[in-house]
Amino acid sequence: MKQITLLGATGSIGLQTIDVIKENRNRFSLFAVAFGRNVEKALPIIQEFQPKYIVVQDPDAKNKILTSISYHPAILVGTEGMKEIASHPDAEIVVNAVLGSVGLEATLEAIRAKKQIAFANKETLVTAGHIVMKEARQNGVELLPVDSEHSAIHQCLRGEKINEVKRIILTASGGSFRDRTREELKNVSLKEALNHPNWSMGAKITIDSATMMNKGLEVIEAHWLFDVPYEQIDVLMHKESVIHSMVEFRDRNVMAQLGTPDMRVPIQYALTYPERLEFSSEKGLNLMEIGKLHFAELSFERFPCLKMAYDAGKTGGSLPAVLNAANEEAVHLFLQNQITFLQIEELIQRAMDEHKVIQEPDLETIQAVDRETREQVKSYVN
Repeated sequence: MKQITLLGATGSIGLQTIDVIKENRNRFSLFAVAFGRNVEKALPIIQEFQPKYIVVQDPDAKNKILTSISYHPAILVGTEGMKEIASHPDAEIVVNAVLGSVGLEATLEAIRAKKQIAFANKETLVTAGHIVMKEARQNGVELLPVDSEHSAIHQCLRGEKINEVKRIILTASGGSFRDRTREELKNVSLKEALNHPNWSMGAKITIDSATMMNKGLEVIEAHWLFDVPYEQIDVLMHKESVIHSMVEFRDRNVMAQLGTPDMRVPIQYALTYPERLEFSSEKGLNLMEIGKLHFAELSFERFPCLKMAYDAGKTGGSLPAVLNAANEEAVHLFLQNQITFLQIEELIQRAMDEHKVIQEPDLETIQAVDRETREQVKSYVN
């Protein structure tokens, strides 16, 4: 029985992780959970699994939990609480499904405690990949990716030598507006943007998919996870989301990982690695039903956020932290109906253009750049 600490329990990945735990109760138990303010979503999880530790974002959420449960867990608050449960000696697996750069410090604590880490918090590697991967190497910890694309690459590389890789090919569904021109994006609504054709995801990731920033962040994440130069990472439009990513080797052989668009599959793979367990879905991949797979080039002109991510990654230093913070703040403003869809990329580009890059930033510098960038983006709108 493996004890799991779940960071970001009420988000899309967190809830699907709960599904995987429910299907494998003989293998996993929920030791600790962390979430923000969504007590309504968290309470059923807490009442069913009765984790020993609960971490919430603020005292109000703590009080709501205390008045709603009949047992007596330890309830902690904020980043310090997340760091404590991420490194607790009784937990064997840490699932980091926290949204945004807030998950960075907890990831570092889990690495230093030599935990098995199932990793869905791409912003941590985007903002501080040089720090996180150095710590992972020093502590002998492998970050097991939960993103379907990086899980696919991980599976394609099992037993292979990274120096034999010619390129990594990330596939992209294209998001909610993949068939629209830039002219047709001028007046799109929030409701339209949240209507993803293939995947069921949280609001922020769905918007990132529509701008293609999500794929840009994945490019940076792949660079750090697999130690591959940006020049050897390509992105390909693949509307069916059947091939989740591919690896081309120097002998021109290509390995691809195929599967249904169900995030519970890569979550289970990360939790059970290096084993593979039976998956409980009634229906697997049926290529006869699908019939055809389609691929197309992704244009930087059509998807400027993808180009911004490549630019930030190649420049390095503090610029990826600016990219991430500006994007998070701009997407938040769009979700609040304070800016238009196309203004998201305008605000990100402006923040990047105005930033003076700091090379090899330490953790405190990254956190300061993150805070400053968020205030800067807000000031553009105000």
